[in-house]
Amino acid sequence: MAAIRSCKGLVAIVTGGASGLGRATVERLVKQGASVVIADLPTSEGESVANTIGGNCVFSPTDVSKEADVVAAVAKAKSEFGKLNAAINCAGIGVAMKTYNFKKNAPHPLEDFQRVLTVNTVGTFNVIRLSVAEIAQNEPNEDGERGVIINTASVAAFEGQQGQVAYSASKGAIVGMTLPIARDLADKGIRVNTIAPGLFMTPLLMGLPEKVRSFLAKMVPYPQRLGHPDEYAHLVQSIIENPMLNGEVIRIDGAIRMPP
Repeated sequence: MAAIRSCKGLVAIVTGGASGLGRATVERLVKQGASVVIADLPTSEGESVANTIGGNCVFSPTDVSKEADVVAAVAKAKSEFGKLNAAINCAGIGVAMKTYNFKKNAPHPLEDFQRVLTVNTVGTFNVIRLSVAEIAQNEPNEDGERGVIINTASVAAFEGQQGQVAYSASKGAIVGMTLPIARDLADKGIRVNTIAPGLFMTPLLMGLPEKVRSFLAKMVPYPQRLGHPDEYAHLVQSIIENPMLNGEVIRIDGAIRMPP
């Protein structure tokens, strides 16, 4: 039986690591003995979060859609910690707009649709394509594994609601590219998986009124509550540790299926 992997000694880049699901992932990985580069916007709290977490965590200002920024984050992992084993894509944005607003006689702004796809889809691919060059330099373990890529989609990739066309398109594309990238990188021993979260206590949802959050929580069959960011982070850890998880999209949503 193959030994269960450990996060101890792992070096990871976590995009969107200054808040929400990304921050919870950074905190859990560091507690498990990993070293982490927080790759988040220059305007984020990435520097203070890295300082709070401690010596095995550094910040690299990063717009995931910019090649130079991602190259710099990969280089920082190498210079600070000597290698790169994993890239975890948590950066993302969303807008709430219908395809056409018939009351205002206005179509969905094309620039907003493009912006969401640029950050969520193009940004995710940009991080993957630039990280794997470094990950592929690692010495393979007994399974031939050199590293792991973990992306973040959403249940909206499968049950997009009204007003979520841009967000759902961006997350559906992440789901769609999981398997082909896993196949592309298989001969280098780099696994690729995607997590599709449901309703979690991210800064976006926590900014809603308590009444709205309570309504959303009641939509979840079980457990009937919003997910905790550390539950997402726990799944990240499980994917890293389990070598047979590859090319897969995993829902973590309490069995919710979103209504229109």
